[in-house]
Amino acid sequence: MDTVLQSRSRAVTIGAGRPFCVIGERINPTGRKLLAEEMKRGDFSRVERDVIAQVEAGAHMLDVNAGIPLADEPAIMARTIELVQSLTDVPLSIDSSIVAALEAGLSVYKGKALVNSVTGEDERLERVLPLVKKYGAAVVAISNDETGISEDPDVRFAVAKRIVERAADHGIPREDVVVDPLLMPIGAMPSAGRQVFQILGRLRDELKVNSTCGASNVSFGLPNREGINGAYLTMAIASGLTSAITNPIAEGVRHAVMAADVLMGNDAECARWIRTFRQAPAEGGLGRRVNRRRGGGPAESPVTG
Repeated sequence: MDTVLQSRSRAVTIGAGRPFCVIGERINPTGRKLLAEEMKRGDFSRVERDVIAQVEAGAHMLDVNAGIPLADEPAIMARTIELVQSLTDVPLSIDSSIVAALEAGLSVYKGKALVNSVTGEDERLERVLPLVKKYGAAVVAISNDETGISEDPDVRFAVAKRIVERAADHGIPREDVVVDPLLMPIGAMPSAGRQVFQILGRLRDELKVNSTCGASNVSFGLPNREGINGAYLTMAIASGLTSAITNPIAEGVRHAVMAADVLMGNDAECARWIRTFRQAPAEGGLGRRVNRRRGGGPAESPVTG
């Protein structure tokens, strides 16, 4: 089952058996006081830098959040979406808990966006799903409802199933529903990783949908967060996770995702890994003999004995 997102000129496909989709997380003022202050007063220079850095680091998509207290979130969201689309052609995830902000972003977006997000509460479903259908978007379905966040993986799966069914009632196909099984901080909930790993295979095999998560949540409050995040992503990809909102600039995260693609057989002939990490041997180094041709140019020949 493939989920296809689009900008004006580029399509990105999320799916099992495909390279893992990295959705850059950094255009988000939550917990970034300086970024929030700058966006609120109309200074988007840091946003511009974050866009460029994340795309250069290999992000396939970018998540855009404009949640700033006491600010005009719909207006800031629309402006940010337009700015980001002027800087890059990667598709975007429009991220807000405010329905008006989601619509403001969708109204200016060029292409097929990912709406982040809808939960299982009836009121939220009836406000967000019609927007998703109206703008031809895909949507992140977060597996909690009026009862809160269950620690039982079966309950979370049931909530996800209900959202997929309600989306179908609105004419949204299951390939356009990407389920977030709700990754909690492992420091506060020791079973958080196992809970998600149990759900992911069922989402792929039973519900036949793609999946995502806020991968950085897992390490909240712990030292060496990058190490935890990278290990989590490798294990989650093996369990069936097909995308994540995470930090592509973090080397440990980036390398973990690339290694997982190799091990899952989704990096054909390990080409991306080799291209990234193969280093030309130093002149005269082990494995190569460097000869000098007339004219001073080097000529390499393999060591044969």
